Amino acid sequence: MGAPRLRFLGGAGTVTGSRFLVETEPGRVLVDCGLFQGLKRLRLLNWQPLAADPATIDAVAITHAHVDHLGYLPALVRDGFHGPILATPATIELAGIVLRDAARLQEEEAAYANRKGFSKHHPARPLYTSADAEEALARFTPLAFHTLAAAGPGASVRMRPAGHILGSATVTLTLTDHDRTILFSGDLGRDSHPLLRGPAPRQATDVVVVESTYGDRRHDDQEVSLDRMARVITRTAERGGTVIIPAFAVDRTEVVLLVLRRLLAEGRIPRLPVYADSPMALAVLDVYRKAAAAQDPQLRPGLGDGDPFDAGDLHEAHTPEESIALNELTYPSIIISASGMATGGRVLHHLARCLPDPRNAVILVGFQAAGTRGEQLAAGAPAIKMLGRYVPVRAQVLVVDAFSVHADADELVTWLTAAPPPETAYVVHGEPRASAALADRLAGDHGWTAVAPRQLEWVRLD
Repeated sequence: MGAPRLRFLGGAGTVTGSRFLVETEPGRVLVDCGLFQGLKRLRLLNWQPLAADPATIDAVAITHAHVDHLGYLPALVRDGFHGPILATPATIELAGIVLRDAARLQEEEAAYANRKGFSKHHPARPLYTSADAEEALARFTPLAFHTLAAAGPGASVRMRPAGHILGSATVTLTLTDHDRTILFSGDLGRDSHPLLRGPAPRQATDVVVVESTYGDRRHDDQEVSLDRMARVITRTAERGGTVIIPAFAVDRTEVVLLVLRRLLAEGRIPRLPVYADSPMALAVLDVYRKAAAAQDPQLRPGLGDGDPFDAGDLHEAHTPEESIALNELTYPSIIISASGMATGGRVLHHLARCLPDPRNAVILVGFQAAGTRGEQLAAGAPAIKMLGRYVPVRAQVLVVDAFSVHADADELVTWLTAAPPPETAYVVHGEPRASAALADRLAGDHGWTAVAPRQLEWVRLD
């Protein structure tokens, strides 16, 4: 029997596009199936055929419902994958929102580019369609936390809470014919997550594949960040301006609303109308509200009575017309809109309107991948290209990473070293510097064999 092996089809040398293929003689399992985002050279990879024939993959295990971990599934199914897609029930519920929205957004952006003529492709086309998304959603199979399930011939999967977003899981893959175990962290959450309980402790395995989004950084103190955020909101309101908060639709919008509710209750910001402008974020918000009402054990206790996400004067913009109407606002307000890295979506129109005016402010509350507009704003770019033209940046820009739902470098190391060291740790899902820093720290401080693999590299698992 040939040696089992692991191949890094994505998420290696970059913080997006997580795709990890485990091959044994009996079969193949893909852990995560995400979209590449950020730099153009990465986004172009989404249009390349997968480096493994989708028809030969027996099962897919999904760690959580962020697009960089499951956004390629419709293309995978369209191109021949016919097996089960294993995920927790909450991930499946969120995946229905995320994949339908991703397909719709791609169709709309292709149509918009064709109308405006700013795409170099004639005609512009979406990566996949809404019909493709529905085909992928039909293949999902629920797997409860801590439950063992078959994942094709010779493999089984167990998921444990990762504490990153609702439904997020670490995935332990057992190769039953080889007596080998591989742990995939997915995106690891934090014990200080304001909504979710922290990640389950790491179990001992032969191999670990761990994310490194913040592998070279420590998060700011949350109270210091809250003070900075409160001051920017208050001063922007005093100037008569608008605060734009680009936020990921899944979990980050909910965290921002919870934080704004706290700041208002503590008298640290004025009462302002808050507009949540993202159909996907609003659909996800309903999922989180249901989980809170049902006292889902994934959520922290003590979220309070009533709607924990109502920041005092919350307005929901569902339709395009309601979103467009926000352009006419003449009073201080807060607009939360996707996407979180300003790579697309409704937030682009709000940024295009508000960035040129120094009365306004933009608060970046999540990781900004290289090559994204959010990364350019965080770096102080004087102008940002969007919707086919350059927009001057005169608004105040504040970067706040203390509300990140990713573990930072110290938290990653604490979680990893709480169990015996694996034979090898593969450090993935991070920018090259972050992955290298975490690998070096594990090797230098703890004596681990830890490496940051290359895209399309394969390694033996025996």
